[in-house]
Amino acid sequence: MSEILENISSTAELQNSVVRALSKVLDQQDILFTPEDTTPYECDGLTAYRQRPLCVAIPKDLNQLQQVLKICHSLNVPVIARGAGTGLSGGAMPSPKGVTLSMARFNKILNINPHARTALVQCGVRNLAISEAVSHLGLYYAPDPSSQIACTIGGNVAENSGGVHCLKYGLTLHNVLKVKGFTIEGEPIEFGSEALDTPGLDLLPLIVGSEGMLAITTEVVVKLTPKPELARCIMASFDDMRKAGNAVASIIASGIIPAGLEMMDKPMTAAVEDFVHAGYDLNAEAILLCESDGTLEEVEEEIERMRTVLNNSGATAISVSKSEAERLRFWSGRKNAFPASGRISPDYMCMDSTIPRKRLADILQAIAQMEHKYSLRCANVFHAGDGNLHPLILFDANDPDQLHRAELFGADILETSVKMGGTVTGEHGVGVEKLNSMCVQFSADELEQMFSIKRAFDPKGLLNPGKVIPTLQRCVEYGRQVIHHGQVAHPTLPRF
Repeated sequence: MSEILENISSTAELQNSVVRALSKVLDQQDILFTPEDTTPYECDGLTAYRQRPLCVAIPKDLNQLQQVLKICHSLNVPVIARGAGTGLSGGAMPSPKGVTLSMARFNKILNINPHARTALVQCGVRNLAISEAVSHLGLYYAPDPSSQIACTIGGNVAENSGGVHCLKYGLTLHNVLKVKGFTIEGEPIEFGSEALDTPGLDLLPLIVGSEGMLAITTEVVVKLTPKPELARCIMASFDDMRKAGNAVASIIASGIIPAGLEMMDKPMTAAVEDFVHAGYDLNAEAILLCESDGTLEEVEEEIERMRTVLNNSGATAISVSKSEAERLRFWSGRKNAFPASGRISPDYMCMDSTIPRKRLADILQAIAQMEHKYSLRCANVFHAGDGNLHPLILFDANDPDQLHRAELFGADILETSVKMGGTVTGEHGVGVEKLNSMCVQFSADELEQMFSIKRAFDPKGLLNPGKVIPTLQRCVEYGRQVIHHGQVAHPTLPRF
């Protein structure tokens, strides 16, 4: 009991010290530290794990942001940057002895250059807001994660987000030219260049996808893409999941790179059809959405080529959108897969692994077996074109046993993906969710190299600590538990 009281006392003293220091550079209303004020920041989109921060700092400008970082660095207080909180791997999970840094006020589009087809935006600008701002110029920002109406460009940079059109147009990394920000010491730093190349080491690919561990992003120069003249979408039904998976591989093998190539299984189709009434075939075991965009001639040719491949692959029904409204209706179901799942289950855990395209049917068969193993349902949706899986494990977080089984189920999917030649993450990041599975993917030497990069940017380890890279000790303990349990996926994630 005395130890608990001592911890409470020390935390209160730390909070008082930090709040006093921050009060010198921030207005009182921009520092949140009471439980009722910090509770909204206790998790991101991964709601199964929650922890209130020591306090929340909401700077108004770059000068305030820089001073906050300098204060935290001098006090050895962790800093966790937070955008819109739409992440799905716990990347914005607070530290109970750290400052959550809200970047919500950095939400301005600073410059649009239609000649260079670029835009300079602050990190808090919403993904979709960029396309809305340049639509009149015949341009748009290509990466389109499902949360694009809310997620911010800073968060997209942190996670290297993709979306349903990333197969043709690339991930965030392929659509960003330059990133500006601050180190944990409050020093300005830049990655990349608005030119075709940058002098020195090319560190832009290092910061994109670094999950807030290396620097705080403040401004981003993004590429703008011309709107295609026309886009049409094929909706194809299959009576067998393996046929659908083989169709995906066949489309790519034929030399076609669709603008989008997505797959949904029967449970997911039923969930979204009941939600948005997109006109999906409820009898199909799998549905493929294949989009073509470009000029009228290009689209007509590509649609016919894809139709031929789909027919040869065993499609039981094929529909092609006849209007823009119908195309958007086809996509509405895929875009609403996550909220639709929330209507049929109290909670869901959205996984995010990648596999070789040819193994789609194999991983789905494995997931079906896991449903029986863990006595939980799973609805599946995929960025099929690039092998990025999003199985949604359905459970009730109010039941500790169901949460435990969901964790085991998720780890099993991730580690089975690795065994099939894939990776533990595609676009949602590692965060806290996939720490144990990183031990399966990477060797001790590889993890140490990652820590070396982290130390080069953040010697004290204050930026987003305890995320992304598991310690070697953690991996040793995880390995012992694996051996003890005698199965693929095992321990629950730590309670932060």
